[in-house]
Amino acid sequence: MARAADAPIIPPGARVEKLWGEGEFTEGPAHGPDGCIYFSDIGNRIMKYDPSTGKTTEYRKPSGRANGLDFDPQGRLVACEGANTGGNRRITRTEKDGKIRVLAEKFAGKRFNSPNDLTIDTQGRIYFTDPRYVGEEPRELKQESVYRIDPNGKVTRIIVEVEKPNGIILSPDMKTLYLAENNPTGKRLLLAYPLKEDGSVGPKKMLYDFGKDRGIDGMCVDASGNIYATAGTGKTAGVVIFTPEGKKLGFIPTPEVPSNCVFGGKDRKTLYITAGKSLYRIKLNQPGFAVYWPEGN
Repeated sequence: MARAADAPIIPPGARVEKLWGEGEFTEGPAHGPDGCIYFSDIGNRIMKYDPSTGKTTEYRKPSGRANGLDFDPQGRLVACEGANTGGNRRITRTEKDGKIRVLAEKFAGKRFNSPNDLTIDTQGRIYFTDPRYVGEEPRELKQESVYRIDPNGKVTRIIVEVEKPNGIILSPDMKTLYLAENNPTGKRLLLAYPLKEDGSVGPKKMLYDFGKDRGIDGMCVDASGNIYATAGTGKTAGVVIFTPEGKKLGFIPTPEVPSNCVFGGKDRKTLYITAGKSLYRIKLNQPGFAVYWPEGN
């Protein structure tokens, strides 16, 4: 159910609530089949927060330095495993029986840099970013790019003209791919690409320039197609809400530097935010969107 036309996205007086704060560096929240929120603690584990009990437990350890997470249309957890000590530099899927399946770890015979974030379309195609921020492993790929993994396992490089691709998300109609260009020493942009039926993209459009401020890390979208982007630091740290055209609609400040966000809750109106060492949430008036959303959760 969409919000009333006269209701603001952020309810008056709403503030973020801290749910857990014992991580090393939290990232990549995803809404699971059981209604729980799965998120990465990049200290090398995946955590699970259960809204029904308020408890946070370890789901997978070690995680291969998992970062971005998402559930595919069949409700299976897909993870970007990054670089640095213990990092596997690959994309994996956790099958229903708990086994970890490697979906991709190389392009043109060369190991990925450090898979960072991903999004999945209604056909089960996985789009992921491959920058390198940390890790001393020798790089085999000079270009930091965006790739697509098709259901048959084929890996295609679809975006190359960026410095450091980070957060990535699809519009609800699957016709636009949003990408965060987030180079700490370069461009910090919100970009949009028209997504073609074959999974390739058209010419990019710059929607927003963060200038010298910290750019976007992770993103999610609501049912109306608005973009929720984690960005900023200090007084600017929080979730910036943009229209699909890049106009600012609102801002949710966070106590720690935010990394990513996802909608959850039975009514889809709870925004969960990973930030610093913690997991937060805030109740909104607008429902979120996800390719996979189990009934009742």
